[in-house]
Amino acid sequence: MSRIGKAPITIPSKVTLEVLKGNVVKAKGPQGELFQPIDPDFTVKIDAGVATIERPTEQKRHKALHGTYRSLVNNMVTGVGTGFTKVLELVGVGYRATVTGSVLELALGYSHPVVLLLPSEIKASAEQLKGQNPKVTLVSADKELLGLVCAKIRAQRKPEPYKGKGIKFENEVLRRKAGKSASKK
Repeated sequence: MSRIGKAPITIPSKVTLEVLKGNVVKAKGPQGELFQPIDPDFTVKIDAGVATIERPTEQKRHKALHGTYRSLVNNMVTGVGTGFTKVLELVGVGYRATVTGSVLELALGYSHPVVLLLPSEIKASAEQLKGQNPKVTLVSADKELLGLVCAKIRAQRKPEPYKGKGIKFENEVLRRKAGKSASKK
């Protein structure tokens, strides 16, 4: 039984949700516009500011997709309404980040700067406060795209377990290991 799939989606007043031809759900709001194709077997009902997704049968495939589609549509509504934000922290001596338009340039201890071109749907900013690690803030209406871009940035220098140097999410807890001196007694 999919409890997530059965949960209704509350649509804020500033967001419009509609079902287009071909069972494509369109969400439009102050942060932008998103589209999500839905399996033709499922029906999306929108009435009085509440959307529900109904599955046709109790087949295993339909049960598996029911909660997934509900979560995707809910993320669209949240994204176009308020947006999603992820903050990446650069931990390491000499690590820096600069954003120019849609180009993110990272100095991560390599002999060359790492330059990444960000999609137009993502707004980025970098800040460096004295005594703190540099932070890169990414904002987007599309949660899936935001996660993919964050994963690509993080893959440039993953945090290592001994000193914790690398790119990590803000408030992320890393498992740390003891060094060589811990084994000697």
